Amino acid sequence: MSESGAPESVELFRAEVARFSAAEIAPGAQAWDDAERFPRELFGKLGSLGWLGVGLPEKLGGSGGGAVERAVLIEELARASAGVALGIYVHSALATAAIATIGSAELRERYVPRLVSGELTGAWAYAEPDSGADVTRVRLRAAQEGDSFALTGTKLYITNGTFADVLVVVARTGGEPGSLGGISVLVVDGDAAGLERRPMSKLGMRASELGELHFDGCVVPRRNLVGDLGSGFRQCLPVLSQGRVFGGALALGLGGAALSEAARHVAVREQFGGPLSRQQAVRFTIADMAARLRAARALVYDAARRLDAGLDYDTDASIAKLFASETGTWLAERALHLHGAQGFMADGIAQRCYRDCKILEYGEGVNELQREMIYKAVANGFRP
Repeated sequence: MSESGAPESVELFRAEVARFSAAEIAPGAQAWDDAERFPRELFGKLGSLGWLGVGLPEKLGGSGGGAVERAVLIEELARASAGVALGIYVHSALATAAIATIGSAELRERYVPRLVSGELTGAWAYAEPDSGADVTRVRLRAAQEGDSFALTGTKLYITNGTFADVLVVVARTGGEPGSLGGISVLVVDGDAAGLERRPMSKLGMRASELGELHFDGCVVPRRNLVGDLGSGFRQCLPVLSQGRVFGGALALGLGGAALSEAARHVAVREQFGGPLSRQQAVRFTIADMAARLRAARALVYDAARRLDAGLDYDTDASIAKLFASETGTWLAERALHLHGAQGFMADGIAQRCYRDCKILEYGEGVNELQREMIYKAVANGFRP
């Protein structure tokens, strides 16, 4: 075991990802953010290293490992670019994981090895104009027509949606909006007729690409059902629940980047006859940032270890996601504040972290929902 308590293999993996991120991601992070472009060449590079398959069984072409290793990967990618980490997370831990976990043998064989290698890119298409936190409001219709479905409707805020080769789409195959029943999941190929994509511009996470998807009678074969008809979304919930752990890991990486940049800046910025770090208030701020980041890291990796051990991790994941995401926001704000006017300029790590952080409080279930779930767990006897 290492000094941190993690197995040596995990710490070696962390160091390897950190070196890659520093060499291959950090130098281009600001340019990709400015251009609102995801560096798609990274899929092939990460695939060749086996990292797109972390957390997936080797029999499916994955690299093995579990939630801890996947959290390490996401955290270290996010230290270089939260936007890049988001695109990789959605590809691997949502789209690929849903097919690998819930899909038929034929779907797994057809898609998973090519997603893991980076030959194909993936997206998870759930959100709609009227469907965000309220899953039951899904309206995109998938009408059965013989051995196929015809999809009609719109999806919004789809990470990787502008370019993904494989779209894992949540659609209504029965029932009416307001009901969880009748919600299925389908794999839609990116070149399917009747699919139109539009890019969406956003405040932060600009190195990830966000898309609006329009389906106009888009035909999808029935064999592309992920899970059972009318129940696929329910069956995908365990995959989605794990996303709270990985969303927390992404916040750790962003927060770590903000802290490192703040500590670097105050050590070199001269004010009042010396560096800012001579001011006790500044030093105490850095100390508080480090303490909160360490606490968030303990929560995230405890939840990941519980997941890997097959223990109940649901409330732990909510606590980790809640605390880590809000800690990431606080760290980014403090880093920007310590930079003063320099931090307000449209380049640099501090301003990018500040723009990137807030979405982490919304994704994987808004934090108000996390608080509600935590309250219910405590009311039912959960002991933090």
